[in-house]
Amino acid sequence: MAKEWILNSAMNRFQLNFKRNVGATSEEIRKCQPKTIEDWRRYYYEKVRPKEHIDELGRKLYIKITEVIAAEVEEITEEDCIKYMHQMVIDRTFDGYMTEIKTIYGQLQKEIGEEYKIEPAPDEWDRLYNVDFFIQLKDKYIGLQIKPVSNTAQIPEIFKERKIQNNTHSDFTQKYGGKVFYIFSIKERDKKRIQNPEVIGEIIREIERLTNS
Repeated sequence: MAKEWILNSAMNRFQLNFKRNVGATSEEIRKCQPKTIEDWRRYYYEKVRPKEHIDELGRKLYIKITEVIAAEVEEITEEDCIKYMHQMVIDRTFDGYMTEIKTIYGQLQKEIGEEYKIEPAPDEWDRLYNVDFFIQLKDKYIGLQIKPVSNTAQIPEIFKERKIQNNTHSDFTQKYGGKVFYIFSIKERDKKRIQNPEVIGEIIREIERLTNS
């Protein structure tokens, strides 16, 4: 298994399995319509690439692993590994989290309109009121809390957390006039979206209420 992983990683890294090297294998096998692997083998070597060409790619792969990758491995220190683990666990997780929040922030800003600017909350508001962002309407404020969730099954747990935070959100409303809204962010494939889009209408109605009060 370890050997296959090394071979596969190196082959992909140096693009030895790319179309320019091995041909359009998915298309060619459909043209061939083989009944056995021997049918496919014979067709490939005759119609796509000769056996000697694949032998040469194998030799290139061996050189890349035993010379290029081996030399790179020798340069890696224990400290490099320690730093990398910290970067993966702390830095990259944080960067991904912040990217998700900014993506949702942008979607929400577009929906409610640029005239109602969404701004990051002060650290004090985060600690005291569990508020990540706010919308200011003269002397009134609406609080927003963005919650990234990995799947919909996680949402009930967040609702439990929400109950715990109700007191801090009530304190915010009492002091600043506006409600605090939860925005759930969920990732689907490579895109992030607001999982509870109905909250957008609720925020807009709260803006109208505070504007007209």
